[in-house]
Amino acid sequence: MRIPAKARYAVSAMLHLAMHNGAGPVPLSEISVCQGISMSYVDQIFSRLREHGLVSGIPGPGGGYRLGRSPRDIPLGAVFEALEERVPERDDGSLNRVVWRDLDRRIRGFLHGMTLADLVERPEIRASIERQYRRSPWRCDTCGALSYRSSAAGARA
Repeated sequence: MRIPAKARYAVSAMLHLAMHNGAGPVPLSEISVCQGISMSYVDQIFSRLREHGLVSGIPGPGGGYRLGRSPRDIPLGAVFEALEERVPERDDGSLNRVVWRDLDRRIRGFLHGMTLADLVERPEIRASIERQYRRSPWRCDTCGALSYRSSAAGARA
């Protein structure tokens, strides 16, 4: 099964915010550089995440984005659903339709059972995220990510 690139980037961006939770707003430019995503793509993703209440924007100098709620209260399923392009379903009652509906229900159940906090708290995932940021020429105090803002030392999800 292949996860759409937009969903993968959105989860990575949300993990970035979760790692900086409590350390102040994160500029989209930081997410763009740290995640290797173009600014226009990051903007598209955050527009959808904002519409679904998963992030909130703080305008002005020193502004950026924060999680819309606690990392414990953001299941991965909500991130995926925010980015979905809904296509009207045709219910023809076929066996194929029933199979796909059941599979979709199970996948959604799995994704809604895992939160951003679950991922950030796993040592191997946290280490992987931190390694990803080590390629940057300047670093955030919280996670080592590329940043030009100060953050609360030790702030975690």
